[in-house]
Amino acid sequence: MTTTTDLQARITALTRDLILIPSTDARPAERERCFEFIQIHLDSLDQIRLHRYESHGYASLVVMPQSTDQPEILLCGHLDVIEHPDANSYHSTIRDGRIYGPGSGDMKGAVAIMLELFRTLHGERPGLSLGIVITSDEERGGAHGVRFLCDEAELRCGVAIIPDGGSLNEVTVEEKGVLHVRIRRHGHAAHGARPWLGTNAVQLLTERLVELQKHFAGYWPAGECQPRDEWFATCVLTILRTPNETVNRIPAEAEAVLDIRFPPPHCVESMLAEVTDILGPECELETLMSAEPTHLDPDELFCRVTEEVTRSPVELVKASGGSDGRFLRQFDIPVNLSRPLVGNLHAEDEWIDIASMVTYYNICETYIRRKLEVEANDMGWL
Repeated sequence: MTTTTDLQARITALTRDLILIPSTDARPAERERCFEFIQIHLDSLDQIRLHRYESHGYASLVVMPQSTDQPEILLCGHLDVIEHPDANSYHSTIRDGRIYGPGSGDMKGAVAIMLELFRTLHGERPGLSLGIVITSDEERGGAHGVRFLCDEAELRCGVAIIPDGGSLNEVTVEEKGVLHVRIRRHGHAAHGARPWLGTNAVQLLTERLVELQKHFAGYWPAGECQPRDEWFATCVLTILRTPNETVNRIPAEAEAVLDIRFPPPHCVESMLAEVTDILGPECELETLMSAEPTHLDPDELFCRVTEEVTRSPVELVKASGGSDGRFLRQFDIPVNLSRPLVGNLHAEDEWIDIASMVTYYNICETYIRRKLEVEANDMGWL
């Protein structure tokens, strides 16, 4: 019989092994190595089918029971992590009951939990109506991962579990829409000593960006430096650059990248219209990624099980960030979005709480067993 100590040791070791693989966007070979590592943990199971997909250089692993392509429950996660400048940062330490390391919370720890769940449950009942999907481009927006699988490979399920948002007792019900936009402004080059002969593209672009920030400041709750309610539109300048590298030359080109988040009633079209109007006709806009606000529609049974296992009430929360759940919701698939306790996401000292990993495993295991037992009874299987 598996004990809590054994389970904790297994998911801790597996998480740390996954962290050691720097599966970043810039390292496709490491992403492939991570897929191979994961596949080794799954391909010895009976009555399952493993399939690899690829879209624009991004692979996905889809593992389904032999009996169906549309399992009642689908575990869904990603192995890609963000890039850190120091290549030696991809390791982990354990202290104060936490695993520290890049990707531990987002989401190597959660992937370890899903793999252990899948192995355990399929080991007990081969052919169980439980699938698992692991993708490799979530940090870039998921277009070549879950979106590709839903649109091109017709990925479907009854309900999805995505441990990539919320918290242990916080189940996400709403996610903001997302716009990643590149803005270009052209000018005219000239010698730095004769600025009247040129048109400074960097200066012109930054002037419009300042106006854009003033506009979005109007959405911010008055008098709150750290708002208690995050449910408002935000705009963050993440990249500002020019190809000019000459110190005495007025730049003729400049570009910026914005990360814009917005709740209803805003939509992609209306938010783009706002940004375009404020920046003016001389700025060129290119949409890099967009997503509408999403209602995730979590299963009430998942919420009840969470309260039962944790012995604490569940809070239904709204999230400023996005997840791959939005692609599944386009096909009316309910998404259960919560996770263990995590912190400092996307930093080198990112962490995941080990005890909460065991608790989250127990939540998911109880939910899956109970959900599939109910389905089996309804279908006359039991």
